[in-house]
Amino acid sequence: MKKQFNRMRQLANQTVGRAEKTEVLSDDLLQIERRMELVRLVSHNTHKRLVSCLQGQLGTDTEKRHKKLPLTALSQAMQEGGGQLGDESLIGKMMDVCGEAESRLATELMQHEVQIERDILDPLNQLAEVEIPNILKQRKQLAKLVLDYDSAKTRFYQASKSNNQAMAAKADSLKDEMDEALNKVEICKDQLSADMYNFASKEGEYARYYVMLLEAQAEYHRRSLAALEAAIPTIQVQQDSWTEKPAFGTALEEHLKRSNREIALPIEACVMMLLETGMKEEGLFRIAAGASKLKKLKAALDCSTSQLEEFYSDPHAVAGALKSYLRELPEPLMTFGLYDEWLQASNVSDSDKRLQALWVTCDRLPKSHKANLRYLVKFLAKLAQDSEVNKMTPSNIAIVLGPNLLWAKTEGTLAEMAAATSVHVVAIIEPIIQHADWFFPEGKTSLSNNYHRLSQLLGRGSFHHINLHHLFTSSSVRGRGQSHSPCVGPLCSGRRVHHSH
Repeated sequence: MKKQFNRMRQLANQTVGRAEKTEVLSDDLLQIERRMELVRLVSHNTHKRLVSCLQGQLGTDTEKRHKKLPLTALSQAMQEGGGQLGDESLIGKMMDVCGEAESRLATELMQHEVQIERDILDPLNQLAEVEIPNILKQRKQLAKLVLDYDSAKTRFYQASKSNNQAMAAKADSLKDEMDEALNKVEICKDQLSADMYNFASKEGEYARYYVMLLEAQAEYHRRSLAALEAAIPTIQVQQDSWTEKPAFGTALEEHLKRSNREIALPIEACVMMLLETGMKEEGLFRIAAGASKLKKLKAALDCSTSQLEEFYSDPHAVAGALKSYLRELPEPLMTFGLYDEWLQASNVSDSDKRLQALWVTCDRLPKSHKANLRYLVKFLAKLAQDSEVNKMTPSNIAIVLGPNLLWAKTEGTLAEMAAATSVHVVAIIEPIIQHADWFFPEGKTSLSNNYHRLSQLLGRGSFHHINLHHLFTSSSVRGRGQSHSPCVGPLCSGRRVHHSH
């Protein structure tokens, strides 16, 4: 109690300048002390923020930590969802593969966090909460010992200068007390100095924790990326092999390849329904259909449903769906690549030579485009045969449908592009419809009433193998690469126009 009182009195005297204060630490040690306090503070803050980045529960075993991860919950939800949807659902397949990938990511994350806790968090916590505080505790102890020494020294000097005989006799004991206090100061100072210098020498070791943090994070992300890259090809194969994809807005070649068809499903289905109920309908392709019915039919065709009976009674919706499909193709059925040639052919003044030029251009169409154009033109020619009833002459058909078959690859809205080329397109489409059998001579159109009812074909449950052999002779078979056109008009002088692909 007396020692504590002497310390407080000495500290007060030093504060007001009535007593000297002994400095026992060198400037180097004082600098180390300041840096050490900063290191403790930043290490504490880093530890706190790094802990908040962890998704698992700190200090738990690996199995429990893995179960508590959000990624584990996500993985379980995906795999359960995939099981509920089953393999017949593409979403189900995707969820199952994704669930397995998320499970691997959860495992990688758990292992990463265990490593972070072991190699970085625990050492940082040891540094900030144990090692540096122990050194600072020694520093406080040294400060107390220095106060004891200064107090003993002050009392010794006062006794030595006193004329009081009792105080003079007490000087010897005060001298011993001062020497003992100084000895304690020196011992504590030496220990503190050693610990401080040791801390300074190990700063590079402490800094290594941050290198290890980045290395651990890099390795975690590499392993996570490897897990994802292993899963992506599997899920991509399933995505690519899934045939039930929208046809509207999809490139013709992609749709045909994916569905293993020769004629695009929307073209074939719409043609068959129109042959069933729409051939006598006045203004077909010209009169707009109800928006909701058209949207429903397009969606039904996109998902390849066979339940289309309700649309028999609305041929304008069917015609609208066919126009929409042609209009929404990324590349028109008659192609961007041949656009200039089509226009040049339509500008030939002589009618027979114009037909021949159109045939040459038509023969240059890609195989799939030519097959689908042939299929469509054969139908349009049949439609025009009933023009006295439906008012759809080749000219009228070309006006309303032509801009959906050919347009320029330019900037602007579809309406602007159609308006810019509509006159030329009519001059191209009309003669092709008028001379359908000449442009596509593989089997003449023989559209009598001997075709099967669409409802019978729908009973198969799928359009995948429906073709129009019952409607057009050879109309749904791809062109076989004929390179000679039959000669018509004034050009028929024993010559044929040859064209090589």
